[in-house]
Amino acid sequence: MIRNPILPGFNPDPSICRVGADYYIATSTFEWYPGVQIHHSRDLVNWTLVRRPLERRSQLDMRGNPDSCGIWAPCLSFADGQFWLVYTDVKRYDGNFKDAPNYIVTAPTIEAEWSEPVYVNSSGFDPSLFHDDDGRKWFVNMQWNHRTESYGGSPKSPAFDGILLQEWDPATKALKGPIKNIFAGSPLGLVEGPHLFKRNGWYYLTTAEGGTGYDHAVTMARSRDIDGPYEMHPNMHLITSKDHPGAVLQRAGHGQYVETPEGEAYHTHLCGRPLPPKRRCTLGRETSLQKCVWRDDDWLYLENGTTVPDVDVPGLSGAAPVEKPMRSEYSFDGGTLPADFQWLRTPEPARIFNLTDRPGHLRLIARESIGSWFEQSLVARRQEHHSFRAETVVEFSPDTYQQVAGLTHYYNRHKFHAVAVTLHETLGRCVTILSCNGDYPNGRLSFPAESGVAIAAEGRVQLAMEIRENDLQFFWQTEGKGAWQPIGPVLDAGVISDEGGRGEHGSFTGAFAGVFAFDTSGRAKAADFDWFVYDEL
Repeated sequence: MIRNPILPGFNPDPSICRVGADYYIATSTFEWYPGVQIHHSRDLVNWTLVRRPLERRSQLDMRGNPDSCGIWAPCLSFADGQFWLVYTDVKRYDGNFKDAPNYIVTAPTIEAEWSEPVYVNSSGFDPSLFHDDDGRKWFVNMQWNHRTESYGGSPKSPAFDGILLQEWDPATKALKGPIKNIFAGSPLGLVEGPHLFKRNGWYYLTTAEGGTGYDHAVTMARSRDIDGPYEMHPNMHLITSKDHPGAVLQRAGHGQYVETPEGEAYHTHLCGRPLPPKRRCTLGRETSLQKCVWRDDDWLYLENGTTVPDVDVPGLSGAAPVEKPMRSEYSFDGGTLPADFQWLRTPEPARIFNLTDRPGHLRLIARESIGSWFEQSLVARRQEHHSFRAETVVEFSPDTYQQVAGLTHYYNRHKFHAVAVTLHETLGRCVTILSCNGDYPNGRLSFPAESGVAIAAEGRVQLAMEIRENDLQFFWQTEGKGAWQPIGPVLDAGVISDEGGRGEHGSFTGAFAGVFAFDTSGRAKAADFDWFVYDEL
């Protein structure tokens, strides 16, 4: 049995690819580095993160990219003996423009070093590459129309100006031939996320529609000719929860079709699991997988007979979930960053952290302020549970209040909570809280613990946070002395979500738990972290 979501926490826009008995899913990473997460499975039940392929400056440099920009909707495929990855690096979100250059990289295996990127076009985001059975390759992406009132957080259908198709020539590594707008979408609107596949002489096109909020859907169409005209699915939407507010998996849409070697049909999709009472998805957009069937009319349907996705789905014969530990303990002894962790935007991580200056420790080199779009020293892992506890220990001796290091529950520059060690002119070294409660666009801070709590001038400090659905409580203790002490009031953890602050469509990544340091004096003060613990509650 497949238990959804199969990739919990921030893992949106799942593109699935099968090679023999191996299945791979690529998901969007937005401003988090390295770019694109690729998970692997042989049974569709148990998935393991195996690669983040965009890892060099020449492939990806997101310094300056606004929140919720960067890598949108990668498409992973296999043809001609190699893997192909298509991706967008979105450079602008607010206002009328998106600035969405699209690229292709290749590799002989998932684990290998991926090629230098080949630029394709910039006409819109969510690109996909289809390998036809006659050897030709076709590039599809949505087209963005800037001449509408479609601003960040307020999408309007006219800006999503259909799905473009053009042939791509692997010999010249360039597009060729006419550009055709092959699909305007359904009346739901906001058509994006196109994927093509072929079966029984039909070209099938699945798209995402309705925006990535609660009206999201997978829309399906087909044609005998790749450039159309495309007829709509009898139900219009293959997967959607938009008319079923009680469904566990909400915001269902944007996915891709895959067949097993035996011909069984499945379709991925993103989803969200909102928490009451405000229906905020604190885990962001996650990846789920639905069992499908082909009927006599040559249309694909969910096996459950509806358009609403299930939590429990029939899997492959003999497949059983491997129990995952509730507690993840991370040391920094190995000289490499644990695979669960990422950082923000920069392809030059040695500027913001290392594991060599002080072996056995993660050293953060404090740079710009928390929330910077350029060079921010923040290393974090995804929140995967609605309730969890995170702990760490930091050694940090600030010389000024401009030097701060600690533990954070982070979404973006205007949605985070942080408990940290700093210096106060009266208290001396202290523990304090910095919060930004969704204040868009100003990003104003609040200080729930006021000036903070005075601590010893030297020594390691343990920091912790407990998130219980919508509530967050910070704790601290001097290592080896006394018990955990709460600091500050219970905070709103629910604001660290897609819907928090600016609201639906204003941002669409996910919550992270991690460590950070900043030094706005410019002196690059170092903070050393010995370990990190993430524990499901």
